[in-house]
Amino acid sequence: MSPDGSDLLRLDESHVCRAGAVLARAFHHDPFFSCLIPDPLRREQHSHHVMETLVRYSVSCGEVYATSPNFEGVAVWLPADKVKMTFWRGLRSGGVSIILNLGLRSTFRQLSASDLMCSVHQRLARIPHWYLYLLAVEPASKGKGHASRLVNTMLKRLDAEGLACYLDNTNASNLPMYRHFGFRLLEQYTLPNTGVSLWAMMRQSQIPA
Repeated sequence: MSPDGSDLLRLDESHVCRAGAVLARAFHHDPFFSCLIPDPLRREQHSHHVMETLVRYSVSCGEVYATSPNFEGVAVWLPADKVKMTFWRGLRSGGVSIILNLGLRSTFRQLSASDLMCSVHQRLARIPHWYLYLLAVEPASKGKGHASRLVNTMLKRLDAEGLACYLDNTNASNLPMYRHFGFRLLEQYTLPNTGVSLWAMMRQSQIPA
């Protein structure tokens, strides 16, 4: 059941592979993930291993939702104190498959990027909040309101609980969408030696009058 009892599908371990595949397709051309796995063919073949690890961890430590059993879109959420994935927790969530399929260089590139994102997050987000870890819609299903359903359902719950929401946007084209949801830009920063930008964004709780 979704955060407010609507018809979103809350995912569990049995859904990890399918959710990972949706995320891999949705992020195939994302600048951030293209930087982490530069070769397009390797990214197409192996990025699902990364996404499955992130989903498996988040199913255990947070909440993951799909729009329906058809998986038109997926949203991955974590409470603030679970955002930083420890090395051993990452291995238990499937990190070994990342090392085996993508190699040490790509793995350490991802770990370095994750460490930077976590340090920025810890510095900027000092109030109680949840983290929108990943948001993806199948390329063929874009423009049909799936992202809005996934995000607004949780934001309604966070507003009721008086909690903010933080995210790291990895694609400049998504900035208008997140601003529409009520997020404001806290800081734009760059992955070292890449020129790839990320945008740290926060939405304050909007308690109804």
